[in-house]
Amino acid sequence: MKSWLKTYDDGVPAEINPDRYSSITALFEEASQIYANNVAYECFGKTMTYAEVEAKSRAVAAYLQTTMGVQRGDRIALMCPNIFAFPIAMLGILRAGAVQVNVNPMYTARELEHQLVDADVDKILIFGGSTPVLAEIIGNTPVKTVVTIDLGDGIGLPIPTPPVDDRLTATLKFSDLLIAGEGMDYTPAGLTGQDNIFFQYTGGTTGPSKGAVLSHRNVVANLEQYKAHLPEATKPNEEVMVCALPLYHIFGLTTSLAYLSLGGRIILIPNPRDIDALVTAIKGAGITVFPAVNTLFAALSMHPGTKEVDFSRLKVSIGGGSAVIETTSQNWKALTGSHITEGYGLSETAPVLTLVPIGVSDFTGSCGLPIPSTDIILLGDDGAPVALGERGEICAKGPQVMAGYWNKPEANAESFTADGYFRTGDIGVFDAAGFLRIVDRKKDMILVSGFNVFPNEIEAVVTACPGVAECACVGVPHDKTGEAVSVFVVKAPGADLSDETVMAHCRENLTGYKVPHLITFLAELPKSNVGKILRRKLRVV
Repeated sequence: MKSWLKTYDDGVPAEINPDRYSSITALFEEASQIYANNVAYECFGKTMTYAEVEAKSRAVAAYLQTTMGVQRGDRIALMCPNIFAFPIAMLGILRAGAVQVNVNPMYTARELEHQLVDADVDKILIFGGSTPVLAEIIGNTPVKTVVTIDLGDGIGLPIPTPPVDDRLTATLKFSDLLIAGEGMDYTPAGLTGQDNIFFQYTGGTTGPSKGAVLSHRNVVANLEQYKAHLPEATKPNEEVMVCALPLYHIFGLTTSLAYLSLGGRIILIPNPRDIDALVTAIKGAGITVFPAVNTLFAALSMHPGTKEVDFSRLKVSIGGGSAVIETTSQNWKALTGSHITEGYGLSETAPVLTLVPIGVSDFTGSCGLPIPSTDIILLGDDGAPVALGERGEICAKGPQVMAGYWNKPEANAESFTADGYFRTGDIGVFDAAGFLRIVDRKKDMILVSGFNVFPNEIEAVVTACPGVAECACVGVPHDKTGEAVSVFVVKAPGADLSDETVMAHCRENLTGYKVPHLITFLAELPKSNVGKILRRKLRVV
């Protein structure tokens, strides 16, 4: 019994049609005809219409097919910030029939190497500023083709861009690819909902990150669920979305695709840490939808320039990736007139599972109701459903849930119940109205500004630092990022080791948000009788 259905806002359906579009490419091609003259994307003060994005992405697809021999199902990595080149490249990759492997442009060499090798990628489209990292490890990967992206690509803006690392030879400029592809024939790939669309890498509680394999149907379903759950904020021809969330992250990606299907205007924010530039970009845009993480809402609430932003058309602000703090939501309401709407999801679920309805005007502290066509059960340690109001592992079933991880049969067997529910590993409680509240998270996982950090990865890196005998990693509260990484280190006998040395080693091997905030040296780590490190005891050290 889906108890939450009785709490839905009027007009929100219990089910959606996950086959509304045969694929995301079909969705875009339909939108580009209906909304040809609408502005699709805005960035650096310039705009691109749906018709322009269609033509440029068609050129990319044609070049990939004709010159590079890309076939349906091939995997191509895209490592790029939120600039015009991202949606052009993405839609070109998808229209060619390929699968996009989303890569964080801030990755270190170690992280990038793992992902490229694991996904068996031989082609990458990469922002020029990220090429030094690729140059370090390209010889250890299957990558043979490198297409480099400048900040102004797609719109012809001469924006200074970091140069391509000269260790990379025979690279192709994305701007040249666009020109060459204009005169080439494009052949529709005939994709269906069962074709894969994205590899979305997510940390594992053990071992290296895993690639969640999402299908076109998964993503189509999730954006249809999102639109059905928030009908007031998903009106065709009306919406202006702030895209400050990185497009390589599934939350920003799926949300932007929802508004692409509606002829919406999507304002790309290349660097959300530059609050001055963000405020300038949205000041007079008449924004209606603002998905972000708690830390960005908090930073904007405290920034004096935000008072100049026109929030009169704002319909919904959606907080995801990490819990929204009540103080942040109160400050945001004082600024904009409404609270932040919370949601919950994972890379494996494309990502949205729950959302607070717009009809709820107060701050709830919950992550909302399961969205249409989604079933969520809470299971106890015995594998049986728990009683209402009791804690249990959140397990989800719906058309947005991935089929599994790439080449990880053992992880897939562990991640699903016998009757097909995905085990999130998060612990939640339902109330009588069907609102879900997260009360605990995947064991030991740390949330830094909405990004998952898994202690095992940090510990593997720190332990590789000369002079470290062993270490343990935990999350600690942090005013700006919600949580921060704290590492406890035991030195090897006779080692001359400082926290600066450990920190420098981490910066070389970890993306910025994973780098420890604090290094503490201990004589020994707390352990159980069988020698297991007890991280819970370190949280109170």
